[in-house]
Amino acid sequence: MEISTKNFQQYCNSLVAYKRRKTIPVKVGDVTIGGDNPIVLQSMTTVDTMDTEGSIEQSIRMIDAGCQLVRITAPSIKEAENLRAIKEGLKKRGYNSPLVADIHFTPNAAELAAKIVEKVRVNPGNYADKKKFENIEYTDESYQAELDRIKKRFKPLVKICKEHGTAMRIGTNHGSLSDRIMSRYGDTPFGMVESALEFIRICEEMEFYDIVVSMKSSNPQVMVQAYRLLVQKLDEEGLKPYPLHLGVTEAGEAEDGRIKSSVGIGTLLEDGLGDTIRVSLTEEPEEEIPVAKVLADRYNEREDHDEIPLIDNCLFNPYEYEKRDSRQVANIGGQEVPIVMADFSLKQNITPASFFGVGYNYSVPLDKWSISDFACDYIFTNDKAVDFEIPGTLGIVHSHKTWLDEKHKERRFPFINPKDYLKGVEVHPKLNFIYAILSDLSEELIVKLKNDPTAVLLIDTYNTHGMAEQRRLFMELMQKSCDVPVVIGRAYQDLSLEKLQLYSATDMGGLLIDGFGDGVFIAAENCGGDKAINETAFNILQASRTRISKTEYISCPSCGRTLFDLQETTAMIRNRTNHLKGVKIGIMGCIVNGPGEMADADYGYVGSGKGKITLYKGQEVMKRGVPSERAVDELIDIIRQDGKWLEPQEA
Repeated sequence: MEISTKNFQQYCNSLVAYKRRKTIPVKVGDVTIGGDNPIVLQSMTTVDTMDTEGSIEQSIRMIDAGCQLVRITAPSIKEAENLRAIKEGLKKRGYNSPLVADIHFTPNAAELAAKIVEKVRVNPGNYADKKKFENIEYTDESYQAELDRIKKRFKPLVKICKEHGTAMRIGTNHGSLSDRIMSRYGDTPFGMVESALEFIRICEEMEFYDIVVSMKSSNPQVMVQAYRLLVQKLDEEGLKPYPLHLGVTEAGEAEDGRIKSSVGIGTLLEDGLGDTIRVSLTEEPEEEIPVAKVLADRYNEREDHDEIPLIDNCLFNPYEYEKRDSRQVANIGGQEVPIVMADFSLKQNITPASFFGVGYNYSVPLDKWSISDFACDYIFTNDKAVDFEIPGTLGIVHSHKTWLDEKHKERRFPFINPKDYLKGVEVHPKLNFIYAILSDLSEELIVKLKNDPTAVLLIDTYNTHGMAEQRRLFMELMQKSCDVPVVIGRAYQDLSLEKLQLYSATDMGGLLIDGFGDGVFIAAENCGGDKAINETAFNILQASRTRISKTEYISCPSCGRTLFDLQETTAMIRNRTNHLKGVKIGIMGCIVNGPGEMADADYGYVGSGKGKITLYKGQEVMKRGVPSERAVDELIDIIRQDGKWLEPQEA
């Protein structure tokens, strides 16, 4: 099974054998990030940094929950100075966890904080630049002059960090790239990486190496591509392999935030990238730590997984999204959005009421079905018949033996194992689901799939390193130019609903991010109700930007800079707008990452002062200084004027 076509620079140790990327160890107080050390968990306080006791109490709740690094915003000199009081207060309470100062715009605050806490985070997009959203034409000489200006501004902080043994995170945000970077490299993963490399090169020139790097975005696809490209560029330039801080910024709340974070963070962890993680949820910071721990703990013994056949080269572009070419069979593959298949194989009885959890509601008086935005496309029943009229948009998939008895009914399709398929059993004239794992993928099977216009492959894996094994299966199909559509199947058992969401978002999201998969099938036994499992599948597709089924909220996790109650405001906006399918709304507590991080949003709601909100359409300011009590109504007016408002339907 040799594979060799496109030769993309490899961004990880192996595409098939799990191994953590070996990074240099960076000490942050008593915690070491990178090297052979376990993944470090961290979070960020949300109270005002000047509220000393509030910051101490919240930090203690975070630490008690398992937080190993506590990040606190220091937007000015006064907050940076108050980090001393917070640190001393924690020490008096018996807590010595390292503190990280989060800096934007204010080098003088960073220089003070670096003398007090164990680590400072700087954003290269705004540490030495003021963003004006200007497109500037640079010559090589004028661009070099800008780099010289940045070096002059940045070197004093590096010098202080060296003298005080303070570590540094160079944290690029997709949403706050400088006008200089945007003008030369654009709003791209490459621009994100170059923004960080400019600062890393200065550090190495000064022989300062206690650096952690991050490439955060609210779009998991962009985030994954940027981290991969960073690793490739560090290797290419001969720079040190710095530890990586992973995170999807402004991920949101509840299951949306968890799934979106897992798609981004989990995809990178699967390939051994990542030394410290922060899950950014619009919730209390101590709620982030258990989620981060679940993600990290999956890799404690991953190296013992079953062997997967070697991949010589990437057959996909890890730095740009390119959907794998597949032919269309029924509504699967080609240019169709990925389908969702629900699993009813364990049900004792299937009735019209059973379909409610997967998006179909039957009205007895009206004798008709209503269909929600989360209506699955197929239901797998295995050996159970369905003895009533089904919705016209739904297909039922039976085991082949049961299908032979049901084939006279409309929209019934067989599920066939590979041995029977190769024997030439009776098939449906339009659509057949062929089950396979990687070891089933013989030359004979591939040839038959390649020449069967009715075949859809439903893949599975029993390998603990399942995402890599399924990716290997896709590459085998690509190598043999087999364009059969593929539904990604994964089975889970006896998990909490949250673990199911985190695991499946990692396992399937990583493949979808790389353009693999024409559908998803979550078979979950004792992991939650039908509705929650079905919505998990749709949310994975939404997070990977492959199928949009609902309003998307780009919502920051709050911090000491936040100018309103983010959790309350997000819930209020969601309550008024969650029927606007496909619309993206950014909800930002302050201006730091606001307009830029909303580059992917259609509309924005950004704190601009106490009780004041600035409203955006894209990155264009529509209204400034709107009183918060009127801001949601005025946001809706902007959406209405833009022609994207729909009145919510009464339940």
